[in-house]
Amino acid sequence: MAGKIRRLAAAAIILMGLALFPPALAQGQDPVFVVPLQGDINSALAASMKLAFADASQAHAKLIILEIDTYGGLVNASDRIKTIIYDSSIPVYAYVKKAISGGTYAALACDRIYMHPGATLGAVEPVAGGQPVTDEKTLSVIEGQLRSMAEHQGRDPQIASAMVRKEIAIPGVVEAGKLLTLTAKMAAEVGYAEGIAGSYKEIPELAGISASEFIVYEESWSIGIAKFLSNPYVAALLLAIGLAGLVIEIFTAGFGVAGVISLIAFALYFGGNLFAGFARSEYILLFILGIVLLGAEVFTAGFGILGLGGLACVAVSIVLSAANLSQGLLTLGLAILLSIVIALIAFRFLRKSPLWKRLILSEAETKERGYVGPRDLKIYLDAQGVALTPLRPSGTVQVADGVRLDALTEGVYIASGTEIVITGFSSGAVVVTEKKE
Repeated sequence: MAGKIRRLAAAAIILMGLALFPPALAQGQDPVFVVPLQGDINSALAASMKLAFADASQAHAKLIILEIDTYGGLVNASDRIKTIIYDSSIPVYAYVKKAISGGTYAALACDRIYMHPGATLGAVEPVAGGQPVTDEKTLSVIEGQLRSMAEHQGRDPQIASAMVRKEIAIPGVVEAGKLLTLTAKMAAEVGYAEGIAGSYKEIPELAGISASEFIVYEESWSIGIAKFLSNPYVAALLLAIGLAGLVIEIFTAGFGVAGVISLIAFALYFGGNLFAGFARSEYILLFILGIVLLGAEVFTAGFGILGLGGLACVAVSIVLSAANLSQGLLTLGLAILLSIVIALIAFRFLRKSPLWKRLILSEAETKERGYVGPRDLKIYLDAQGVALTPLRPSGTVQVADGVRLDALTEGVYIASGTEIVITGFSSGAVVVTEKKE
């Protein structure tokens, strides 16, 4: 009887568990996972793609549709996305709305390409500092990568080359002197697209795949913030605020509002670039070393070596933490100009505001306020007097006019009542020796 009760109880628990926590199959089997690839291609976007593909794998997706709408971006980030696509155990199909430069890089890595009716694909021209790259080595590497991806999917590699080099002409497709950019119709005609679709929802049917559910990947807020903070113009503004706050803090008394703002701005700059994959911990340590050296320069008398070293460390760490050298130099240059403007505005217009009194020490120590500075002891040089207290070696002496002074000896003991002569001065006290007969 007891055994039957235990079996019934176990069965009831199992049924309750199934009711409360149904199997994953109840939520749909083998969904199609849609991953948007939009905006500038940078390391933050590459990190987002990696997370998206991991989520697709966890959801047991039968297909990943990469919805591409971008003008491209960084070459190294585009290469990372290509590697993520190649490493995927799930088939990846591209749905192209706009795939220019790095976007084409990602599209050609996919197993199939489907084009939106108004889509474009191509123009893979490397750019540095806003100017096209003409270096043969760079062009050869990118062209070789595109040709390899095209050959891997059975596409004409010469068309891939024409997307990189203007001098390549293909009859009926592109003339010499122009980079090749394919329209949706052209892409389908030359074998660079498997079809044209008005929506990504049409792709599974065109590919002969049944799809009962579409899951659209939503980028995490942290990735979005990292992409925003690592934008060159936002980064330049953050650096400008940080540098201006640092300058104001150096020229004001104590650690106040300007110092806090400066720390927050620098933390956002390095934090965003660190999350985006640009900065490294050693770059941040180099920046901290620079700040320490600048602080030491403020409190140390010298020839400016510490200050110059600190500025060099700060500048190098900022440049290295950017996406590349040219962007780092551009960001630093813009930041310096903006910080000068911010600092000038702060010093000019905030001087009359109540906030300025919190930032700097504005009260003067005048006689009218009861402040008395140290007396000039030089008038007592060679004066004679008597030790009022024992000097061991410090104490008090009285000179002939009855004035009492703090006194030091040169390390010897002088007894109270001994006649003395003032021979020098040290730290607001007179230096005395015993009077010789």
